[in-house]
Amino acid sequence: METPLLNLKRQYQQLRPELEKALAAVFESQRFIRGPELKELESAVADYHGIAHAVGVASGTDALLLLLEALDLKPGDEVITTPFTFVATAETILRAGATPVFVDIDPATFNLDPNRLEAARTEKTRGVVPVHLFGLAADLDPILAWAEKNRLWVMEDCAQAFGAAYRGRKVGTFGVGGAFSFFPSKNLGGFGDGGLVTTADSRRAETVRILSEHGGRDKYNVVMLGHNSRLDTLQAAVLLVKLRYLRLPAEPEGSYHTYNQYTVRTGQRDRLQKFLAERKVGTAIYYPFALHQQELFRKTARIAGSLEQSEATSREVLSLPIDPLLTEAEQDYVIEQVKEFFG
Repeated sequence: METPLLNLKRQYQQLRPELEKALAAVFESQRFIRGPELKELESAVADYHGIAHAVGVASGTDALLLLLEALDLKPGDEVITTPFTFVATAETILRAGATPVFVDIDPATFNLDPNRLEAARTEKTRGVVPVHLFGLAADLDPILAWAEKNRLWVMEDCAQAFGAAYRGRKVGTFGVGGAFSFFPSKNLGGFGDGGLVTTADSRRAETVRILSEHGGRDKYNVVMLGHNSRLDTLQAAVLLVKLRYLRLPAEPEGSYHTYNQYTVRTGQRDRLQKFLAERKVGTAIYYPFALHQQELFRKTARIAGSLEQSEATSREVLSLPIDPLLTEAEQDYVIEQVKEFFG
């Protein structure tokens, strides 16, 4: 039975009438940039998270970058994060003018290990960017407590975790703000790139909005160096439809996992992937290399202590098919193949 890693065609077919109606409304209005659907989406996402502000931008990468720029980093500043994540997390720290500092992960959760933060702190440290990897909220209580004690900020990378929660509260509502991605493979995915920033701070939200519009308070009043980073109306229309169907089970105490990826770990990763491919089961490796092992960050980042857990995890992780429309038969098939491999 062919079971792809993610079946976007099936998702589209299920929502096709509503999606086509929403897109047709944008075609009719011809308001492709800053149309009413964008404001409606921003309001809906803010309400969903119980936070004051949500600002749509062109991508999850831009959400990270613009929020970092709104924090007014200076050359020489350091920002602590994890090396076991997508490149955008650390890339945007560099683009914002700071130096990423890598600390190792907890091998059980794949998220940043809060116990390693203090050893990484210097007089140059300005904040920390925990990543809610694969949809599981990072252990925020000790991270927030450590940051408050040292007068540092916490900024959440929520690119893989729309809908995830920590102790009953949605991610993206802690610290100075959260950065989300609407890449098609995400829990809430568009028909192209898209992103969004959440924050409780009205001035920070306004700064992000200005940065996304070439640095202008309005079209001909540019007040800072900015970007062209707008979430277009077509994407907003698609996301509004999909947001209505984002229904999550009740949240238990502690972290709630939204499984943006379903990732297992085995010392026989490559053999298992080959075995599953022969049986038409889609898989992916997130991530085959930790960021500190890549050429760019060997030259530009600082490594704080051993990163052996990140390196070992990169050698052993494999993501299996997961999809809101994955049938029980497909789930059973994947389980059977994995069981057969391990005998």
